[in-house]
Formats: sequence, structure tokens, C-alpha cells
Amino acid sequence: MTVPLRSRPVAWPRRVLHAVLIALALVFLLLFLVMPLATVFVEAFRQGVAPYLDSIRQPEALSAIKLTLLVAVLAVPLNVLFGIAAAWAMTRFQFRGKALLGALIDLPFSVSPVVSGLVYVLLFGAQGWFGPWLDSHGIKIIFAVPALVLATIFVTLPFVARELIPLMQAQGSEEEEAARVLGASAWQMFFRVTLPNIRWALLYGVLLCNARAMGEFGAVSVVSGHIRGLTTTMPLEVEMRYNEYEYVGAFAVASLLALLALVTLAVKSLLEWRYGDEIAAHAPGGH
Repeated sequence: MTVPLRSRPVAWPRRVLHAVLIALALVFLLLFLVMPLATVFVEAFRQGVAPYLDSIRQPEALSAIKLTLLVAVLAVPLNVLFGIAAAWAMTRFQFRGKALLGALIDLPFSVSPVVSGLVYVLLFGAQGWFGPWLDSHGIKIIFAVPALVLATIFVTLPFVARELIPLMQAQGSEEEEAARVLGASAWQMFFRVTLPNIRWALLYGVLLCNARAMGEFGAVSVVSGHIRGLTTTMPLEVEMRYNEYEYVGAFAVASLLALLALVTLAVKSLLEWRYGDEIAAHAPGGH
């Protein structure tokens, strides 16, 4: 007597499953990304173009825009130098404390930006460890531009390094060793061999670092002192205007921040479209 096989449950057609997953992803993006972003621009232009432009032209807004760009211009190149050096050390050398260095690079990801700001206040504030010495020499860090730069460097420190380290580990050092055997100097080896192989990952790291630098709020808020026109960046200007019920001005400045983020995304997408094959060739596993 034959025993009938248990019938298997009927699986969904693959196309239906794909459609459901895509729909869920689109709904999620619409609710939590597109709609909030669109709301910023709608509220910014609610009273028309003229009030929007007037809000942007106010001295406090212009000062915040200039300070935000200045902090990014100072912080991003320093993090690029650190990221390249750290990635080179992590992937090309074996040394004691290598695991500790990797953990320290990731530290800003796990530490609250507010805590990092408080650390700088503890170090350089009037009652901090170095505060009395700095004050006696007329050096002002906290509640001044240097503190904003230091706080921004801290929170953006991992971005370049964490883009480069996996790529350099996957690529290995064979090409660099061949260049060294052929008589290339250290600088020639870096600029002619290493840099061309990592330039796309480096560019991605710079874009991410720059976007975070311009949008940082927590650490900058702690060390800035909220001195209007002197130490307020664009995120702080948005908060102050919103708390003062100046909603059009707050959303106007916020729209500029959003626009900068969209420009960063557009540049990244343009590079991927224009140099997609070359980027894939230099990615881990590429040929």
C-alpha cells in the first residue's frame, strides 16, 4: 500500500514576492524620507519666494552658512589625511595595538556627539584641564571656531578610514611591492599606485564626511555657546529660529541643508553613472 506524499505548501510566485518587497521599500521611503524632505521645502516656501529669500539674506543666516562651510573646509581635509594614514597603517603593517587603533577609529560611531562635545568642554573650557593655561595665553577654543572644528573632526573621523580599509585589505599590497622593487620612492608608489586604486573609495569617504560635517548638531551645539552670528552653524540656526517661532526662517535654512545633502547625493550618483565600470573594477572583488 502506497502512502501519499504530503503536499507541499504552494509558494508565492517570485514576481509577486518581488513586487511586494519593492512596494514595502517604496512605502517606507515615501513615509520616512520623501515626505519629511518635501515638507521642509513646502514650509520654507509657504509664504512665497520673497520671504524665503529675505530669511536667507539675514546677517545671522549668512554668518551661519559661511561658518558651516568654513568648518567643513577645515575638518574634511584633516580627516582625509588621517583616514589615509590610518588605512595605510591598518592594512600594510602589523604592530601592537592594531586592534585598539581599529576600535578607536570606530569610537565616534558609538559615542554620543553630545558626550564628545562635553569632553572638549572638560579639556578646554574655563574650568577644564587646559582652560586656565589657554586663558592666560589669550587662546580661546571653547565657544569659538576652533571648538566647532575639533568637535566636527571627532564625529566625522571614521568616514574616510572606514571607506578605505576594506578596499585596501581586499586589494593587497602586491602592486605596491612591485613598484618598490622597480625602484619607486614612497611618494611615487603612493601617488602612482595606491592613490589610483583607492580614489573612488576616498571620494565616497570625502562626500560622506562632508555631508556629516555640514549637518552635525549635537557636538557643535555643546561647544558653540550659541553665540548668534559668531558660533552658530546652519543646524544651530535652524534650532534657534524654530524655538523663536520664526518658522519660515527655520525651514528656509533647513532647506539649504537639505539641498546640500541632495547635491552630495547627486554628485555621488553622477560619478557612479559616469565611471561605473571603473568604480566596479576598483571595488573589492573587482577585476
